[in-house]
Amino acid sequence: MLKRNKTAILATIVMLLSSCSSSKTVLPYFTDISTVAEGQFDAGEYSPEIKPDDELLITIMSSVPEATAHYNLPMSNPATRDEMLGYSSPQQQTYIVNSKGDITMPILGEMHVAGLTTEQLKDKITSIVHKDVSDAVVRVQLINFQIIVAGEVARPSRLRVNRERFSILDALSEAGDLTPYGERSNILLVREENGKRVFHHLNLNSADILNSPYFYLQQNDYIYVEPNTIRQSNAKYNQDNAFKLQVISTVVSAASVIASLVIALTVK
Repeated sequence: MLKRNKTAILATIVMLLSSCSSSKTVLPYFTDISTVAEGQFDAGEYSPEIKPDDELLITIMSSVPEATAHYNLPMSNPATRDEMLGYSSPQQQTYIVNSKGDITMPILGEMHVAGLTTEQLKDKITSIVHKDVSDAVVRVQLINFQIIVAGEVARPSRLRVNRERFSILDALSEAGDLTPYGERSNILLVREENGKRVFHHLNLNSADILNSPYFYLQQNDYIYVEPNTIRQSNAKYNQDNAFKLQVISTVVSAASVIASLVIALTVK
């Protein structure tokens, strides 16, 4: 009977420990409205602006393909500068915006695109091409929309974004959300604006972030989630202990060497 009880107790302990280790601690956002039954925020209109070094895929089509074929870049393989060779079929080339904010298109020539959204650039090209091809359809896509998420998230990574309306909540979700040790009240956003790198701090505990001009992200934004005080204290504690163990190990090794030398001299 005693042996059975011990086995049952041990099994219970193992189950409790495994359930604790497998559960994920989830901490809330927007604590300032957690008790508010309902409300609303202006969603706003947002599209990222084209910048130097951006990569654009521009396609001009019509009901008669031959009528617009000469407006497009020739086909090649690969489709973008970030992809490896090896495609079985060629794809359309992309445009790289130069340091002046310009691209050079077949027939249309040099065109200033920096500061425009993809929708505005589409309208600009469409108005020009329609003078020759009335049913031309223009498609403009930003290829190099990438975001870096680092720090106290489950999966720090570089995210390749396939849509232009991409918020900081989307980025954190794609990175697996913050760990329990992430500081939710002080998220760092680094962005390139007007030739300078600027930074902003965002508070996920406040619903004001939903109205922030930095709620929607731009290409090449860098997001850093700093560790909270608990994580920093644990890291310092572990570092101090590691240093103490290293010192003790060094002292023990030195004492061992000295003892060996003393014994050797004594024997002689």
